[in-house]
Amino acid sequence: MPVSEDEQAAAALRLMEVARRSPEFAREVAEWVRDAGWLAPRAVPAVAPEASRPQMLPPVTAAFTDREDVIAWITEVLDGADPAGGAPTIAVLTGAGGIGKTAAVVRCAYALRERFPDGVLFVDLAGASVGTALPPSDVLARFLERLGVPPDRVPGDEARQRDLFRDCMADRRMMVVLDNANTEAQVVPLLPASPGSLVLVTSRYRLGRLVSEHGARPFVLGPLSTVDSVRLLRRVVGSRRADAPDAAVQAVAEAAGGVPLALCTTGAGLAVREHLTWERVARQLSERIQGPGQGPSGASGGGGDPVRQAQDASYGELSAECAAFYRALAVWAWPTVTVMCAARAADVDEGRARELLEQLARVHLLEEVGEERYRFHDLVRAHAHGLAVAEDGHGRMSAAVRRVAVAHLRFAAELDFRVMPLRWRLGPAYGGLVLPVDRDPADGKHALAELRRERENLAAVIRAADQYGFDDLVWQLCEALWGLHLLLGFHAQWIDTHLLGVEAARRRAEEFGDRRAVGRMLVQLAFAYMGVGRADDAAEALAQAVAADEACGHHRGQASAVEALGLLRLKQWRYGDAQRCFEEAREILGRIREGDDGWRDVHRATALLEHHIGRAQTKQRDFTAALARLNDALVCFRRLPGGGDAYNEGRVYMSLGEMHLDAGDPDLARVCLDKAVKAMEAAGAGLQLADVFESRARCHRLAARRAEAVADLRTAAGYYEENGDRVGAERIRAGIAELED
Repeated sequence: MPVSEDEQAAAALRLMEVARRSPEFAREVAEWVRDAGWLAPRAVPAVAPEASRPQMLPPVTAAFTDREDVIAWITEVLDGADPAGGAPTIAVLTGAGGIGKTAAVVRCAYALRERFPDGVLFVDLAGASVGTALPPSDVLARFLERLGVPPDRVPGDEARQRDLFRDCMADRRMMVVLDNANTEAQVVPLLPASPGSLVLVTSRYRLGRLVSEHGARPFVLGPLSTVDSVRLLRRVVGSRRADAPDAAVQAVAEAAGGVPLALCTTGAGLAVREHLTWERVARQLSERIQGPGQGPSGASGGGGDPVRQAQDASYGELSAECAAFYRALAVWAWPTVTVMCAARAADVDEGRARELLEQLARVHLLEEVGEERYRFHDLVRAHAHGLAVAEDGHGRMSAAVRRVAVAHLRFAAELDFRVMPLRWRLGPAYGGLVLPVDRDPADGKHALAELRRERENLAAVIRAADQYGFDDLVWQLCEALWGLHLLLGFHAQWIDTHLLGVEAARRRAEEFGDRRAVGRMLVQLAFAYMGVGRADDAAEALAQAVAADEACGHHRGQASAVEALGLLRLKQWRYGDAQRCFEEAREILGRIREGDDGWRDVHRATALLEHHIGRAQTKQRDFTAALARLNDALVCFRRLPGGGDAYNEGRVYMSLGEMHLDAGDPDLARVCLDKAVKAMEAAGAGLQLADVFESRARCHRLAARRAEAVADLRTAAGYYEENGDRVGAERIRAGIAELED
């Protein structure tokens, strides 16, 4: 094999020369190139600058006050930057929690965004503590998707994500806002290399390495002046109480210490509670800071924490029910608080939860970030969590976490069932689930989108359930996310949660739990490893899965593990080994008798294995045997209960089309691919439709039907665009240009 760069270049030239002389070999070369991307994972090419111009900034707060010095400072830093220096301009805004760093940096970003025509990236790094801080890999995956990289093409490991991110950002003028950073290690992988970009970082910690090693410019944000504090307070309170005496307003502003979060929390309480007087609020704040009988002590607010004092004052005005609700929401650091999450945490119905969420938002103890979706400021959550520990104790907090986890398990299991209703699954959460007779053909697609929207919350629920020792819920939640991860990826989260699922299943197995769950979790973890190119880890997980299922006599699980090993071998071009794995899995299925565990899934599982064997035989150019296998699989899928499995029928037709193409019969290939188009349209499988039309265009090209080939390629490009695969769309457009040249 060629090892050096020169040897590899020479080998590539030889392959290209042979491919030009032989269309059949050219198809094989194209397939090798696609497969080699898995065997030796590399970053995909950067998308074109015009492909995506993200605008991720959150809204500016309407009550924003002052901070003109920050805008002036960032503008000065930007104007003084060396455009030929090869590095982005980096500005770091530091200050205490609640001092207004986020509001200031967002306001500055809006003021400067016209200077960055290629877009703005924004993320809350949740860096108030190490435990809540987002890992760089999660952020890079989010950024890459917004930059136009399809989710299934985002690398799984952080190093390759970082390289691809810098590739996508090269020669682009963009602003990157990294809010609420915990450490330099969280920030450095997110720095672009383009000198035309600006990076704005906020943190309550000093990030010295960014200054010393990356040339960042630091700025410390201090409290608002008394004049600006009064102005902000009046804006928050609004016109209804504009007649308040200046002395009383100033006393409240001074007691809040010039900290915007404290001012907003206090002002929100005054705005919605007419019984509160300015004098009473000033007295409450003053007494909490300095003790009863002491007056306001000036802008510093004495020696207390103004934010905590304001939160205590607001909390003291809540009803007992709302106070308990506030504490219940903070039992875990949920990425966002939905109505379902809030209702289960507090053990109230969803109608009452909506009312209480709105009450907390009105007094600035929660922030509404979307339709019926809320978020704590990290300081507010810390306040609420401390109160929960002190007033409710571990028992009530644990019960709240379990209620939230159970609700999310039911939610995810129902959606997963709608996404892939015919797959085999474990766990009591699926008991009694049925599909409606008049089911919308696009229902599975809608369910998948809903799972995706709740992806981060579901991962947080798994971590919370693991922390509180609810092993039975941990592995079942992982099982309920199988459809999401199998179809959409998100491999970093997949690996993270399923490692917890494996250990939870093992612990439960030792305590008379479902021993079958161990192998199930390991197989799903292996698929995650395969998705990021970690073949050795996948093979080890599958070996453990085979052993675990064999030990508990779970033939269905053992067959699934051996089948997955075959798919791994198929990816490694070990086609003979792959076929032997599929045949072994079929033999294991044959041990399942009527009434045994897994009996209902035997026919579908056998059809899948026939399909896989046919694919392996095609790769070995045993076309006669492959044709028989694939046709058998097709018949099996058609005979499945409920009208068959349209999606997998379409997959078999795709494989038949590819087989006939490889065998040199484009006309038969076209017949099969036409059927695949109809099946995939019925299943709503957009990316598979793109693949089918791309394959059908190859049929037209081999038959010298250039116009038809161009038409199919245009259709394929449209499906790639619709499903977010801009890289695929660009590849198709290149093929169209070649045909039209």
